[in-house]
Amino acid sequence: MPGLTRTPTRGLWGDLVVLHRLEHPLPVMYVCYASWGACYATGDVRGLLHPPVLLAILANLLLLIGGLALNNIVDVPTDRQHKDKAYLSSAALRVGEQKALWLALTETAAGLILSIVVSVVTGRWIVAAMALGIALLHVLYNVRPVRLKGRGLAGSIAFGLSVVALPSLLSHGAVSQTLPGWVLAVLAGASVLAVGRTVWWSAPDRAADLISGVATPAARYGVPRTLVLSCLILLSGLVLLGGGLWAHFGFVTVVAGALAHAVFTGTAVFQLLRATRGIAPTASAMRRHALLLVLAGELSIALVPLLAS
Repeated sequence: MPGLTRTPTRGLWGDLVVLHRLEHPLPVMYVCYASWGACYATGDVRGLLHPPVLLAILANLLLLIGGLALNNIVDVPTDRQHKDKAYLSSAALRVGEQKALWLALTETAAGLILSIVVSVVTGRWIVAAMALGIALLHVLYNVRPVRLKGRGLAGSIAFGLSVVALPSLLSHGAVSQTLPGWVLAVLAGASVLAVGRTVWWSAPDRAADLISGVATPAARYGVPRTLVLSCLILLSGLVLLGGGLWAHFGFVTVVAGALAHAVFTGTAVFQLLRATRGIAPTASAMRRHALLLVLAGELSIALVPLLAS
């Protein structure tokens, strides 16, 4: 997960929070990713409270935090090289790499088991299939010899699929087997936006990634080209998101659902212009400009179907 926040840790609980990237307000975003599909499938809050839907959302959350913990464990050598992310490696080491790995595997296994339960109860095996896909992508993203994180754009795509796209399909599948075209466009747009942000977040990590030999987009393409790529991906995601919302709800809802992400894309373009003038991006500055916008954008996507239907 990109380094959005930096919270000092105190004791085992604080280290576990950091290990799983549960610093505020990231958990709110995780709930959005875990429930987006169900939000668009049900169209009302009461529908989200049905036991199979709640279990599907919980399965998504377990798979997500298990994957993020695995990422932090594997990234210990790289994060040590990064002044803004050294706290991540410190937390993982204090927990203990072996214990942290077992915890990540246990959480992933629990998520898979819950998804199977949902599939058995609902008869929709897409839930278990998506859960298996999420777990597999987290492994491919983090673990050698594949380690997609070190394969340029492929890593960003894998991260977006595992954190946004497949979880959305999982929770949607807990409610319905039918995926309308406009919902597919919305969820695809949100997923593409996540890919674009992942590419964008690699920019300030370039030096540490080069030292560690991890070929992230910034390490492979350089900062300016990485920012150009991220802006193009973000714009594509906006078009998909806005098109899906417009097709079903109309223009006003497009503004409500996509405005924050549009502003975020504007900040990415501004960052690109600064980079072309030789002003290197820093993780701390990117956090200040991005965190609240991303949070607002993710909440907007979740609330639109619940309030506008």
